[in-house]
Amino acid sequence: MSFTQLDPPVPVHVLERGSGQAFAVIDYGPEFDLLWVTGMDEGGEIWCVPNPQVRLQANWSMGRRKGATPSPKIAAVPR
Repeated sequence: MSFTQLDPPVPVHVLERGSGQAFAVIDYGPEFDLLWVTGMDEGGEIWCVPNPQVRLQANWSMGRRKGATPSPKIAAVPR
């Protein structure tokens, strides 16, 4: 297991929860999704969000437009 603090935090969008700042990543190894430790902008809750639920926020200067075509859904690996 590894815990990595992100400095600076990464602005992300969590599906079905909204925007936030990821400030750490937890990696339990190859059999598990990465967990993004994210402080949510609205309400200030902190969630450990599985990798498939995290997206980078829109960034005009990087070419990531809001409302751009989403990536295809990846089937979850049964556990």
